Amino acid sequence: MIKPREDVERFLAQFFPKFEVFGILFLDREKNLEALKMLGITAAERKEIIRTIDVDDYVETIASALHNIGDLWVFGKDYENEELYIKIALGRPGSNTICVSFHKAEHTIRYAYREGNNC
Repeated sequence: MIKPREDVERFLAQFFPKFEVFGILFLDREKNLEALKMLGITAAERKEIIRTIDVDDYVETIASALHNIGDLWVFGKDYENEELYIKIALGRPGSNTICVSFHKAEHTIRYAYREGNNC
């Protein structure tokens, strides 16, 4: 589902302060770990890439009841001529944010709010 731009702005306005206070839990599935190794991205660089996410990187929102962490918000980022697929969530109240996916995009990403690339 594509959320209105204002909802994406509101999500990011909640996500980033929580990320800074409580940190982020990465679900290091094999796909995510292989991507870091293949792209030469360190754990610190992965956090920095996430810190640069903005509304124009938004792809879609996936409703989720997964472990009560909230909806999953999908973003894409360009990194050294590679397109990254990033799926994040706010997490439970009073605890860390969550990164479910962080890997090379398997398909061309269609951004919701980038000029000429709308869904």
